[in-house]
Amino acid sequence: MSGAALGLEIVFVFFLALFLLHRYGDFKKQHRLVIIATLLAWYLCFLIVFILPLDVSTTIYNRCKLAVNSSPAESNGSYVTLAPSKQKCFKPWSYIPDGIMPIFWRVVYWTSQFLTWILLPFMQSYARSGGFSITGKIKTALIENAIYYGTYLLIFGAFLIYVAVNPNFNLQWNQLQTIGIAAANTWGLFLLVLLLGYGLVEIPRSHWNGAKRGYLLMKTYFKAAKLMTEKADAEENLEDIMEAIRKVSESIKYNHPLRKCVDTILKKCPTEYQERMGRNMDDYEDFDERQNSYPSEKSLAKLHKQVIYSVQRHRRTQVQWQILLEQAFYLEDVAKNESSATRQFVHTFHSQEPENKIIQYFYTPTVEWYWECLLRPWFYRVLAVVLATFSVIVVWSECTFFSTKPVLSLFAVFIQLAEKTYNYIYIEMACFLTIFFLSICVYSTVFRIRVFNYYYLASHHQTDAYSLLFSGMLFCRLTPPLCLNFLGLTHMDATISHKNTQPTAYTSIMGSMRVLSFIADGFYIYYPMLVVILCIATYFSLGTRCLNLLGFQQFMGDSEMTSDLIDEGKELIRREKRKRQRQEEGENRRREWKERYGNRDDSTRSRAVHTDQKESSFSETSANRPLSKYTRSNGRTERDRIELLQDAEPLDFNADSVNDDPLESDSGR
Repeated sequence: MSGAALGLEIVFVFFLALFLLHRYGDFKKQHRLVIIATLLAWYLCFLIVFILPLDVSTTIYNRCKLAVNSSPAESNGSYVTLAPSKQKCFKPWSYIPDGIMPIFWRVVYWTSQFLTWILLPFMQSYARSGGFSITGKIKTALIENAIYYGTYLLIFGAFLIYVAVNPNFNLQWNQLQTIGIAAANTWGLFLLVLLLGYGLVEIPRSHWNGAKRGYLLMKTYFKAAKLMTEKADAEENLEDIMEAIRKVSESIKYNHPLRKCVDTILKKCPTEYQERMGRNMDDYEDFDERQNSYPSEKSLAKLHKQVIYSVQRHRRTQVQWQILLEQAFYLEDVAKNESSATRQFVHTFHSQEPENKIIQYFYTPTVEWYWECLLRPWFYRVLAVVLATFSVIVVWSECTFFSTKPVLSLFAVFIQLAEKTYNYIYIEMACFLTIFFLSICVYSTVFRIRVFNYYYLASHHQTDAYSLLFSGMLFCRLTPPLCLNFLGLTHMDATISHKNTQPTAYTSIMGSMRVLSFIADGFYIYYPMLVVILCIATYFSLGTRCLNLLGFQQFMGDSEMTSDLIDEGKELIRREKRKRQRQEEGENRRREWKERYGNRDDSTRSRAVHTDQKESSFSETSANRPLSKYTRSNGRTERDRIELLQDAEPLDFNADSVNDDPLESDSGR
């Protein structure tokens, strides 16, 4: 089993990252390099989280061997162990041989740092650029990232000057490497505490509110009102951009040098707009530079960038609106079925997607009623209590993990108790649950936050390339300080525990933070205590109240604006529900007509064809009467079809259209 656990987790994490990326990204429409870069960033970050518990258990086993059977042998710090028969330590099932983990962590860490600081910012600017050639996009990306790269070089230079001026340090390559790691981790820890303070409170609260049906339905109405405003704004913005493109397309003719740029822009437009512009354009008219003023290539690049953004935003709002409608209809069905006497869940509308037969066999309407109306609320309440307990333990440990005598961090107490009995399964499970919960609190906040319309992770393949790459950058910057914080909470970091023990392989690649003592002894220890203040602010929704005062509508139960938006959203959902009901009624009438009149129409048509063939042998005068007979019958059937195909829409009354003559009325119909 040596190394088998590592291989299994590497494969599992890859498919997990691929599944999440498929949910948010669009493999068919987005560039392959964007997909590969984002997948690699997500994969490396998730891999660190899943592999770190194996590193902890392997380190504890190595410490046991060192304490019992080994002694320092070489100057590089390696150890010589005795024969396995003399060892008193039990080898963990997931033991990773010596020499593998340092190389593995070094490759993973530096690859993720290269992605987050160099490659992904450049690809962001490249993907958002409106250039028409690869060279133009690269030039634009380099110009946009000049300030970005210069800022970080300035910060690194400040750290470098500090170490060079300090007489207690001899500047060496290892120390330079440590300074770079410290600078990156300091930035990541600053953002980590902000996101962690929000997630520790919001995740348990969201699950507790998930048990409140009325709360979820009111919040869905509120989202519907806001999304309708955004949807209308996106449609209006797209119309304005399409009008600008139409004018440009009409002014730049087929033989103009910039016509290729215009054609590139037109390919990014929706299909209906492309057809509309194609019908109204005369490509055979020559251009005259002396009579018309033509846009420059720079202005076309700017227009190209606006087209990409507006089309993506319009498509995203359309899909989100349909998803929100389904969610609102489902919550309304749950509210109706709670008082059902038959205890069978009844849907107002049938699912548009075909259901799995296996799920449909086991998840019957009765099972669905018991789960949705009885079991699910209690399950969410119990889960919320468990998550809230974890949050309290994390907050307590973040405030006390620097205390080693006595050990106050609860995570450190759990790991040390298991270390005495060498229960590696318990150690790995405790480490995995701890770091997994911390990751959920941080990563879920990354998926929830929205920076206006520049960064927004939307599910159902509606996330643009810029947001995907930005999320990869955040993950790569947050994961290393998150793991260091976890090792500090469990006292597996020698900087925190102040013990001369063998460090984990992950800590060893970070170098000694003693090069920058004010960071190792000050910022890394006391800054995480701010999570208490952030948790209190999140609990009382201070951020939500501030955004609401600034004009950004947020869901607040005691706000008049929230009540107005809830009423507006409820009316919008009711209108869409009536619209869908009329559509289903029309489909039912069509289906009823096919069942009732389909065979009769076919028999009538066959009799007419048979009479036609029989009467063709007679004279023309004798053939007209039977034909008129069958034509009249067939026409009556056609009138029945027309009447049945009509929707039950209210008709406006107009006295001028009424005719007293029934013959004229019949002929007109």
